Amino acid sequence: MKTRNRMIVRDMWHLRGQLIATALVVMCGVASFVSMRCTYESLRIAQADYYQGYRFANVFAQLKRAPLSVTRRVSEIEGVAGVRARVVMGVTLDVPGLNEPATGRLVSVPEKRTSMINDLYLARGRYIEAGQPNEIIASMAFASANDLQPGDTLDAVINGRWQRLTIVGIGLSPEYIYEAGGGTIFPDNRRFGVLWMGETALAAAFNMEGAFNDLALTLSAGAMEAEVIARLDDVLVRYGGLGAYGRDEQLSHRFISDEISQNRITSTYLPAIFLGVAAFLLHIVLSRLVALQRTEIGLLKAFGYSNSDVGTHYLKLAAMTVLAGVVIGAAGGLYLGAQLTALYQDYYRFPELPFAVTPQVIAIGVAVSLAAAIAGALSAVRRAAVLPPAVAMRPEPPPTYHATALEHSGLHRLLPASGRMIVRHLLRRRWNSLMSTFGIACAAGILLVGGYMLASITHLMRMQFEEVQREDVLIVFNEPASATARLEVSRLPGVLYAEPFRSVPVRFRNEHRSKRAEIIGIEQGSRLRRLVDSEGRTVDLPPDGLVLSSKLAEILDVATGDTLRMEILEGARPVRQIQVSRLVDELVGLGAYMDISALNGVMREGASISGAYLAIDDQRAADLYTTLKTLPAVGGVAFRQALLTSFQEILDRSIVTATLINIIFACIIAFGVIYNGARIALSERGNELASLRVLGFTKREVSAILLGEQAVLTLAAIPLGFSFGILLSWLLSLSLDTEFYRMPLLFTSSTFGLSLTVVLVAAAVSGGLVARRLNKLDLIAVLKTRE
Repeated sequence: MKTRNRMIVRDMWHLRGQLIATALVVMCGVASFVSMRCTYESLRIAQADYYQGYRFANVFAQLKRAPLSVTRRVSEIEGVAGVRARVVMGVTLDVPGLNEPATGRLVSVPEKRTSMINDLYLARGRYIEAGQPNEIIASMAFASANDLQPGDTLDAVINGRWQRLTIVGIGLSPEYIYEAGGGTIFPDNRRFGVLWMGETALAAAFNMEGAFNDLALTLSAGAMEAEVIARLDDVLVRYGGLGAYGRDEQLSHRFISDEISQNRITSTYLPAIFLGVAAFLLHIVLSRLVALQRTEIGLLKAFGYSNSDVGTHYLKLAAMTVLAGVVIGAAGGLYLGAQLTALYQDYYRFPELPFAVTPQVIAIGVAVSLAAAIAGALSAVRRAAVLPPAVAMRPEPPPTYHATALEHSGLHRLLPASGRMIVRHLLRRRWNSLMSTFGIACAAGILLVGGYMLASITHLMRMQFEEVQREDVLIVFNEPASATARLEVSRLPGVLYAEPFRSVPVRFRNEHRSKRAEIIGIEQGSRLRRLVDSEGRTVDLPPDGLVLSSKLAEILDVATGDTLRMEILEGARPVRQIQVSRLVDELVGLGAYMDISALNGVMREGASISGAYLAIDDQRAADLYTTLKTLPAVGGVAFRQALLTSFQEILDRSIVTATLINIIFACIIAFGVIYNGARIALSERGNELASLRVLGFTKREVSAILLGEQAVLTLAAIPLGFSFGILLSWLLSLSLDTEFYRMPLLFTSSTFGLSLTVVLVAAAVSGGLVARRLNKLDLIAVLKTRE
């Protein structure tokens, strides 16, 4: 072993505590980067491969009914590469073992298996056979939630008739990676499922022979999606087209794409914090080491070692510390990434979601970590390299002391002697004190971000399912029903109170901006479905005019008092000009609301309704469920408590895991910064502290002086960390501001309490370790030499 390498080994052993703490911080940074980035790559690659291999459509359209001959005109539109016409219908299902009625979405497929747009992946079982009208393929999410296997049967109300369906296969489609329906964007896989049925059988059941009501298109390379959509709408308008749209408005694609985008953002900012703290720790450790080894540096240069040799020696020390953290962090990151990827597979359904370990991710992690090491070590290395041998052989000049701001202000009289010593030392080491404070603040900030996520999601769910959606059951009709349906719904068994609603698909336009949406007409003073803003304030529904969610108003660039062009995509498809009467800052969806009577007036129809919100008697719920299963007019049913429970199960797994990882990582940062700071202070002031012991100070008093500095820094870091965490949370809330949901910037006392507790516990543990070492101080040895 070369002489300098032996010196490195001795130095690493001597500084093992500080270097291990630094390596652990590097480990956290690399682990967070590798896990999140590999998870991001896994989702991105799985999505791209799935879309390409199973021909995910680029454009979608729903309509009332059109003859199959229309597909020829659609295929002639410039830019259209492929067309798939199909029949899609909603049905009520009676699932074995499920008391409530479930909602099924029947999608037609060819009787003979062939490659098609939005193709099927068969996970189990077989494809349907021609001439078997009762055979279906069930979506994997629905089958797994209800423990259904090939060979099991379901009862369905198909166009007013009971029909028993036999599951012959379990399948997946790129169209339903995220599976939600029944009038909600939240998943309830037990009560909503996609079922693929032979096109001949499905068309015959709904009198759709030779016709279709749903289109999926693929586009050729270079095609202009907006132009294709415009021309497609022109073709389908006479057939009751509801407005074509691209992937960006397709529910499943938008959810998974938003998730992938958020992973990319998180995999950038969080590792940057850890590696920034690691660079600071390396800086203070190596700076102190250079100060301690002035004589050794002088001797090395006197024996002929060049400045680059000396500088390389200390860079090697930094690099070996970082590489140790990189190796452990990469291994830990791969494990965490694999677990996160497996977690995603539970609610994003891919044929395969392998954990993608790309060499580029590992290479970037190593390169960025080494860059952080060089940045942290550069100042100390430069100081060692340029130190002349003659100067290095002399003891380091003592620092120049002078009156600080403490003395000038006169506040020193209010402090005991130990307090004055603490404050003076901190003020004379302003840079290190500030950086130590910032490092601890990073730990508190990361914890606050984790608490913010938990608090904001909990608030969102509480607002949506306790303040906005207050109904027990939501029922949606296959077609708008007449005024008599209002009375019939209220007479259903177990219904205590019913509120009808009218839902109308529209396209809003404001100059060059446009957006597809649904106007929901509800009654004045509605108790079961209310307009509530992000602060929990109820917003009154005006008797006329339109109420828009703030997000939809932002997309359309309108404000209160502006007028919108409203193209109704139902019935005679009238076009209206309507004034925006009010905005409501909702947390979920892109809402547009009107008084139901006013909406009926705009549609120039009677008191039609699209469904109803129900408050029910729990004691008679079973009677209601049995009745709903037999009603042919009901196309969808959703249960508020079931949606909440389903979503909560997902959050419990994902958020609890993320919060636990946050706590562990934040503890390591806090421990690393405080422990390193205290050890450096002990090394620098060992002579002073030993002198105090000789002068009669007790071990407790000496420990109080040393650890008091770290306590001051920790207490100063906590409010700074809270501010830093609030800033990070605000930036995160901007990235989570999607069309489907918005995360409110919300903090609770428990959020701050968790952050404060974890930082203080980490500080106490690291302080205890340093105090233990201080108590074992050899006074005679310390007084003989600064080392």
